[in-house]
Amino acid sequence: MNDDIRFEVAMPADEFAGIRAVVTGGASGIGLATVRELRRRGAEVAVLDLRPEGLPDGVHGFAADLADRATIVAAMDAAAAAMGGIDVLVNNAGMGAIGAVDDNSDEEWARVLDINVTGTARASAAALPYLRDSPRAAIVNVSSIAARNGLPDRALYSASKGAILSLTLAMATDHIVEGIRVNAVCPGTADTPWIGRLLAQAADPDAERDALRARQPIGRLVAPEEIASAIVHLAAPWNASTTGAVLDVDGGVTALRVRPRA
Repeated sequence: MNDDIRFEVAMPADEFAGIRAVVTGGASGIGLATVRELRRRGAEVAVLDLRPEGLPDGVHGFAADLADRATIVAAMDAAAAAMGGIDVLVNNAGMGAIGAVDDNSDEEWARVLDINVTGTARASAAALPYLRDSPRAAIVNVSSIAARNGLPDRALYSASKGAILSLTLAMATDHIVEGIRVNAVCPGTADTPWIGRLLAQAADPDAERDALRARQPIGRLVAPEEIASAIVHLAAPWNASTTGAVLDVDGGVTALRVRPRA
């Protein structure tokens, strides 16, 4: 089945007018798709990324490293100054890891957990002073199906994404009294540059891609635009009663057990 699927969602072009959003890791993949969807719906958007390059017209870009609190705080402050505040934070930035529990060194465990988990906490903490001043404040964390399913050779990555789910619930509880909603999405295997690089390392990239497709009941990789649409849905101000929710965008991996295709 063809993975090269793009989506046009029939929603008003100005429904996010006045919303100021920050997307971490917004220069590529799911993050970039989210930036484009937010802009299409009328939001003002800033990107925090190691290399904030090639962004759509009108998007603010600021260099930041999730491992370095000072750069995150400086970039978040700059984004808030450029937009006059922050209403939405999308914690998308992160990194992958391959291997069973004994395949990565202590240093790699520390690095991945620092970026994926503590980095999400750092970005959230930097945005909180601005979100507290917004009547439409929302945070959306990007987790993974790896947090809710046992996947082969993903021990470290799964641990980090599982922690993001727990962090989402804790944050939603802590900040509900401040009017800040916190939700998460769990994407399935998406057709992103990171997956492309991962497949390129395989002995047989075509066979590996076929295996990833077969793992997902819909028979194809998830499009970044589908995940972006879910993120934006959770961030939307009219979903004021949705907090502490986890939305799977995984092609049915988590909930469905379908018969193998003939």
